[in-house]
Amino acid sequence: MTSQIPTPLEKLLEVAAGKRSLTLGVPAATGNIDRRFPLTPEGVGMLVSRGIDVRMETGAGETIHYPDAVYLRAGAHVVGRAETLCCDIVLHLAPISVADARRLRRGSLLLTLFHPENQNADALRLLLERHVIAVALDLITDGQGHTPFADILNEIDGRAAMATASSLLADAIHGKGILLGGVAGVVPCEVTVIGAGLAGLAAARSAVGLGAMVRMFDTDVYRLRRAVRELGPAIVASAMHPRVVIAALRTADVVVATPLGIPHIVTPEVVSGMKRGVVTFCLGDNPQPVFPTMRCVDLASARACDSAEEGRRVCYVNAAGAVPRTVAMALSDTLISMFSDIMLCGGALSNSLKLHPGLQKAVYTFMGRVVNQRMAMFLGVRPIDINMLLQFS
Repeated sequence: MTSQIPTPLEKLLEVAAGKRSLTLGVPAATGNIDRRFPLTPEGVGMLVSRGIDVRMETGAGETIHYPDAVYLRAGAHVVGRAETLCCDIVLHLAPISVADARRLRRGSLLLTLFHPENQNADALRLLLERHVIAVALDLITDGQGHTPFADILNEIDGRAAMATASSLLADAIHGKGILLGGVAGVVPCEVTVIGAGLAGLAAARSAVGLGAMVRMFDTDVYRLRRAVRELGPAIVASAMHPRVVIAALRTADVVVATPLGIPHIVTPEVVSGMKRGVVTFCLGDNPQPVFPTMRCVDLASARACDSAEEGRRVCYVNAAGAVPRTVAMALSDTLISMFSDIMLCGGALSNSLKLHPGLQKAVYTFMGRVVNQRMAMFLGVRPIDINMLLQFS
């Protein structure tokens, strides 16, 4: 019987065409407009596992107390600022500066927050010149019409405002040295919340949990009805009757103003009648229309003595800036979901816009044209319908 000797044969190997990874640049926050950082090391690791090449500026994570070494272990490349700005996608929450806009790659995607009142006209013109696709994260909607980025930031603002208020009131040197909720036999603090949106609801929920007495005002009775349904009889909800609002502001220990459909202005006479040491917050994008006579103090860089200056008539803004790591964790979760959708479109930015209407609505510059009405008014130009431009992309 002849022995069968195995003969080695060549085996064909599957060869895939080389495909360049999608690059994501994350420069460090600069200036005082928005110092929040959007990605945690865990978020970076999840993006890298999805095939995205993440490039971070040296020291970018220091605002949330993460050193570069932690991001390196998560798979990020720690590079200079110029290299982060040359990526396919640049993630920068604050309005882009002129110097940074010059470094953006032509046709790249810029992810930022809208900040219509803080935009630089020259920087926007550079975005148009370089055909940068600029997307406002807080304008992105999901399939149900929700704005996931804006909603999570509003909720953090409301909760952070009450946590900060509790700390400021309990400060025995610069505050009143009192508890927000009081104890048995001691009347609790009064909290007045203007606006029953997500930020107002979050602030009221935290105040109720701490034992405070809460009054909520809004111009929309349906939002008030939802607030009462969610929070129960623990809050007193009222329409914006002038006398009732003024009375509540005069006795309040904490005032939290959030955006309303019709802006509400607190006059200097009402402000002068408020309690000494009242802790005031404005959670809207632009605090000046609500408290025009109060000096704004950004909580991202506030000092304890700020509350004692100018007769304590200050208005705290950017409440989420006091809890930057919480912001980073929340934004990371939402960004991962968005990038997963982009990767399902093959990483093609134009395809992502065509297939995701919620992302499309958040674009404000595309193919050298302004496609957002508010941004067009800011630049003094006529907006173009993005659907017309997408047909040629």
